[in-house]
Amino acid sequence: MKSLMIQGTSSGSGKTTLVAALCRIFSDKGFSVAPFKSQNMSNYAYKTKDFEISRAQAIQAIAARCEITPDLNPILLKPLGNYYSDVYLNGKMFKKMHATEYYQKFVQTQGLNIATKSLKFLQKNYELIILEGAGSPTEINLKKSDIANMKMAEIANSSVLLITDIDRGGSFASIVGTMSLLDKKHQKLIKGFIINKFRGDINILKPGFKKIKEITKRPVLGTIPMIDFDLPEEDSLGGKAKNITWNKKNLDKIESEIDNLSKLVNSNLNIKEIERMIS
Repeated sequence: MKSLMIQGTSSGSGKTTLVAALCRIFSDKGFSVAPFKSQNMSNYAYKTKDFEISRAQAIQAIAARCEITPDLNPILLKPLGNYYSDVYLNGKMFKKMHATEYYQKFVQTQGLNIATKSLKFLQKNYELIILEGAGSPTEINLKKSDIANMKMAEIANSSVLLITDIDRGGSFASIVGTMSLLDKKHQKLIKGFIINKFRGDINILKPGFKKIKEITKRPVLGTIPMIDFDLPEEDSLGGKAKNITWNKKNLDKIESEIDNLSKLVNSNLNIKEIERMIS
């Protein structure tokens, strides 16, 4: 039973696409792989007549070449506005819930149990689970109710890689700040960092890599260049994400994009080191 978790310094850092790329990379290496995100907030779902989950996990499952099931995303929140969301559990509509009820009452009991049950099921049926976190693991106001980041890493006994979007600026500060705000036991789970969406000469970054390692005692495991790709977004921060139809034409296009993305990531990350640190 092996696991690896991708967390980010912020929303939009690249967690979703990195998990998809790693699912394909390790599937190509011969692992039976499944993605997992305990709790996802998105209005873009993969729907069948029996269930619906976030389409991000469905695309990651395509990358992993595994069956698309509700266990990949046991809790889906569909925002309605005014702090309300439709809550889907195991692919089925559960109830409309206010954020206060969800975070203060539901998460620590029923929510955590549902997520843990799905994770354990996947761990029994696949060699490698690649988990995706949500937002940042250091949202201090939500720490007690966060079942998408370090709590899941602990349950999965997973090493964590932290990805940051350098195109937004402040990535080195975000890495150091994230590490400093984590509890000591959670700092130990983070094994390295990934710089995402870089433009330019990588040699410019090397002094920063050295300083990050001096401060955190952990390496930068790779830098992913800024590229154009056409995988459907989860919920676009820069605009409205597009709906897609799950037909053969679009699925073939997704397959092609995943292959291109995985090749790029494979050539820019220290995959051997990542494989070594998988617990």
